[in-house]
Amino acid sequence: MSAKSEYDAAYFTLLRAVEERDDLLRYRDYLESERDRLDEFSAGTRDGAELVPRKVRRPVDATTKGLLEAVGRRRAIVLGELGRMETRIANAEAFVAECEAEVASLRR
Repeated sequence: MSAKSEYDAAYFTLLRAVEERDDLLRYRDYLESERDRLDEFSAGTRDGAELVPRKVRRPVDATTKGLLEAVGRRRAIVLGELGRMETRIANAEAFVAECEAEVASLRR
């Protein structure tokens, strides 16, 4: 492989690595936002109904438990993903640094 093709390959690998790292950062932001949204929704669902007498809200109460369980399942997935994000981002940043070093060494 020529020096130019080797440099080009390393450079495009770097671009893909940066894109993947940036995607992971955006995904982490989304997960944090989703966690907060789900927490607010659950709290609003539980607390909002307390303002209305129980005998009137029975039809809605019948679905509250199932709704909160479904939200809880989604929240568990979001928290699981968040728990893995720091490691994934650290690995992506290390790969970007490795690619940058390779591009720099081939540039000379």
